[in-house]
Amino acid sequence: MALLLILHRVADYEAWRKVYDSVSDMPVFGGIRRESVHRMVGDPNNVLVLHYFDSVDEARAFTTLPELKEAMQRAGVQGEPRFELYE
Repeated sequence: MALLLILHRVADYEAWRKVYDSVSDMPVFGGIRRESVHRMVGDPNNVLVLHYFDSVDEARAFTTLPELKEAMQRAGVQGEPRFELYE
């Protein structure tokens, strides 16, 4: 099992969440086994997403998907997201 931690700032959490929910069923994102979304206390537009995959290779490949980059842009992600991988 691999954990992908994604940390990023968004322009508006509610707008971001709508896009996040709309793409979660896309087949290209099918490698995600479990997920959770968290907002920083006192800074609700600072978002932490945890995605679990069967392998580090699957998680790493997910971070390079053009569909992910496009969804993040549509959702109002500001700056570069921070990706961290854990086993």
